[in-house]
Amino acid sequence: MAESGGDQRILIVGTGAMATFFAYQLARAGVDVVILGGWTAGIEALNRDGAGLLQPDGKVSRMRVHAINDLQGQSPFDLELVLVKAWQTEKAAEQLLHSLAQGGMVLTLQNGLGNREVLAARLGVEKVIVGVTTLGASLVEPGLARPGGDGVISLEDHAGAERFRRLFAQAKLATEIIPNASSLIWGKLVINAAINPLTALLGVPNGVLLEQPLAHNLMAELANEAALTAVSIGVKLPFADPILAAEEVARKTANNYSSMYQDLKRGSRTEIDAICGEIVRIANAHAVQVPVNWMMWRLVSSCQD
Repeated sequence: MAESGGDQRILIVGTGAMATFFAYQLARAGVDVVILGGWTAGIEALNRDGAGLLQPDGKVSRMRVHAINDLQGQSPFDLELVLVKAWQTEKAAEQLLHSLAQGGMVLTLQNGLGNREVLAARLGVEKVIVGVTTLGASLVEPGLARPGGDGVISLEDHAGAERFRRLFAQAKLATEIIPNASSLIWGKLVINAAINPLTALLGVPNGVLLEQPLAHNLMAELANEAALTAVSIGVKLPFADPILAAEEVARKTANNYSSMYQDLKRGSRTEIDAICGEIVRIANAHAVQVPVNWMMWRLVSSCQD
């Protein structure tokens, strides 16, 4: 296992695929990575074997990290990266309340809506940065992730955004700072709503949605409903056609299994409330009809009860 080492230090909250991916990339760049999570198997694997990436040639590369299930004994962190599921954000905010150094910053790259607001309510608006990434990863086993291809990290302009941009640049991760992340957050939400619940319920990789006519039609309706909801609150999406955008992502990630599919397969709680559930909530408040998103919200919810 390769060593990490270095003067920089970051806390990553989460032990799933994206947390493992970022832990590997940052540790490889010489950052001292501490991972906070509640998944025992993940913590044990990360401490025993390190954060691992399954490379395209089938080889596994690993970097040493330190994984913990509580923050007792840890000195405050200047930078913290939140990568837990949306339903775990409130707990994460509570955990981070006393772990952030004075002048420290927290970045959320989570899926769904409402994560920034939950973190800011506990930690303070001035300490929370929101971002979106088109990077992807799937979990092969505890502590081992398979990258989902190239992508960009987009950070909303904020007093601490440049610190994260420099850190990610050190890890050779493409990063940009943008004036407002709302467009990209909603753009990703539209894609997630169109692909994730369907692949989870059907038990198929993303590309199959393009091959099955009925699934394809449902995907299109989900994307269109989500886009109409965004428009109803004045959000300009980063693409002109939400259906074509969803199709393009499904095509580019044809062999990938969505995070929602993986959650249901493991018997874990999904992010359906923060995706389709939030779309339904906002749509109802603005008299937008979203029956397919409502149906997906209820169906996936029933599978995890």
